[in-house]
Amino acid sequence: MDRFVNVPTAFGVVKSLTGRHWLWRPISERTAERIIQATGLPDLLGRLLVARNVSVEGIADFLEPKLRSYLPDPLVLSDMETATERLSEAVLKRETVAIFGDYDVDGACAGTLMAETLRGLGVPVINYVPDRLTEGYGPNPTALSALVARGASLIICVDCGTTAHDALATVRGQAAIVVLDHHVSDTGPPQVAATVNPNRLDDRSGLGSICATSVVFLTLVALQRLLRKKGFFAKRSEIDLLLSLDLVALATICDVVPLTGLNRAFVSQGLRVMARRIRPGIAALLEVAQAQGDPSVRTCAYALGPRINAAGRIARADLGIRTLMAADFEEALMLASELDEINRKRQTVENHLLDMALVQAEEQLKADAAFAFIAGADWHPGIVGIIAGRLKERFNRPALVFGISQGTAIGSGRSVPGIDLGSAIIAARQAGLLIKGGGHAMAAGFTLKSAQLEEFRTFLSDRLAAASRLPTAADLVLDGALAPVSVDIGLAQAVGRLGPFGTGNSEPTFGMARVRVVKANRIGRDGNTIRAIIEGEAGGRLKAMLFRAAEGPLAAALLHGGAPLHLAGQVHIDRWNGSTSVGFTIIDGARA
Repeated sequence: MDRFVNVPTAFGVVKSLTGRHWLWRPISERTAERIIQATGLPDLLGRLLVARNVSVEGIADFLEPKLRSYLPDPLVLSDMETATERLSEAVLKRETVAIFGDYDVDGACAGTLMAETLRGLGVPVINYVPDRLTEGYGPNPTALSALVARGASLIICVDCGTTAHDALATVRGQAAIVVLDHHVSDTGPPQVAATVNPNRLDDRSGLGSICATSVVFLTLVALQRLLRKKGFFAKRSEIDLLLSLDLVALATICDVVPLTGLNRAFVSQGLRVMARRIRPGIAALLEVAQAQGDPSVRTCAYALGPRINAAGRIARADLGIRTLMAADFEEALMLASELDEINRKRQTVENHLLDMALVQAEEQLKADAAFAFIAGADWHPGIVGIIAGRLKERFNRPALVFGISQGTAIGSGRSVPGIDLGSAIIAARQAGLLIKGGGHAMAAGFTLKSAQLEEFRTFLSDRLAAASRLPTAADLVLDGALAPVSVDIGLAQAVGRLGPFGTGNSEPTFGMARVRVVKANRIGRDGNTIRAIIEGEAGGRLKAMLFRAAEGPLAAALLHGGAPLHLAGQVHIDRWNGSTSVGFTIIDGARA
């Protein structure tokens, strides 16, 4: 946050209704003026581009990210040539190939993409997704041996495998292994046929921010090029991989990787494919989520992703990939409906655990703890990561949440910018405190004996101590000021041109000064959303929504109206039942 030191406070809000300090995003006015004059873009759009460090030369690619502008030669990835040679051999000999995936969205999308492409090339495929509770993450000897017994001579690990040295060694000599992953490791790759991972220690591709599904996509691009050279397509058509960009976009969004460069192109193009609803599984998921209009990043993150993830968290791990691979809409709708029901159960469990976790976290942070360290008996391992994320958002502190069962604690953690949780977890594992553990700066997973929880907490206290100096709520940076009377569809469309929004390309946040709430009420199945009509001092009324509207000062201020408020949020276009309007998503508020 060094960039925001000595930056003016926005609207004089030092502590909002959620405890945040509002700041104006600093930009170079001279650069903004130069971009506006050179391009003829609206003033607002020019200023927002400058805030994203987009040069005049880069504007065209930023506003219209084309895959051909960003797609690298797949062979820049370490081991890619070896991997595709082995895959081409499997295609030419029609070997039985097993795909060992992960149970999250990225794993399901990666497994689907690999399986459907290999099948399209005439290869017999076995898909396998481990059970989170009984098998845990990544390859295990029992499952690998079972795949060999089913005839697999090649096992492809997608979104896992980089750290599974011992497990993969158990089938050495029985089947070839190719790992297609993106997870960080502090050791070298396993001794297998090939490990393609942009985050392996010796990789120099510069593609470390892509998800596993993107690694699979690049592998398949390279595979088809190699098969073309070998004459495989002399009498058959190539697979149109561009039609699979819906999977790449969904995985990229849900794995929360930066939406810049190649990832931005993948998501931009992939959302267009998704809008065609040609994949029965995604069409069915959109149906049960009641998602109207063209899918967006928000649709993927809040409608599709949670439903796919729910299966791996609290139900049958392979239900997500089975939905994505469904052959027709009728089958897909049946599976998607089951996922929808599982997701509702997941939300119920999550809300119950969150209430208990909040009590523990508040007590710890009142005592000036640098991070939340929360444990509960038999808390579901598939939910603890979500709870950690909620606590991190609520208190602006790293949060580690554990479920304890039969003397073992299985946990997940989420961190805040500037506090590297992954390195701390790896150090704890190297110190012998963890049975297993790993991750990256912002997220990590770990398993340890419950008797060592306090020792683990003490170990982390030194490494995460800097978090104690953070404010209890993250600063909110505003991109500009708007009035309800000035917000129309044209403005929302101009802002939307900067999308897709996500990590690395945050959606612009605007402040509205001294607005009044004309009407407000709770809506939705659980009443956790507030719908309001707001009015500015200069007139003009605007629809506004506050999501995750639990009881608190902000919700109360909206529901009880009266005094004017400063509001912060994002403008967007609403499409419902064939009509189009503009709306405002409220993020925060302050007394005017």
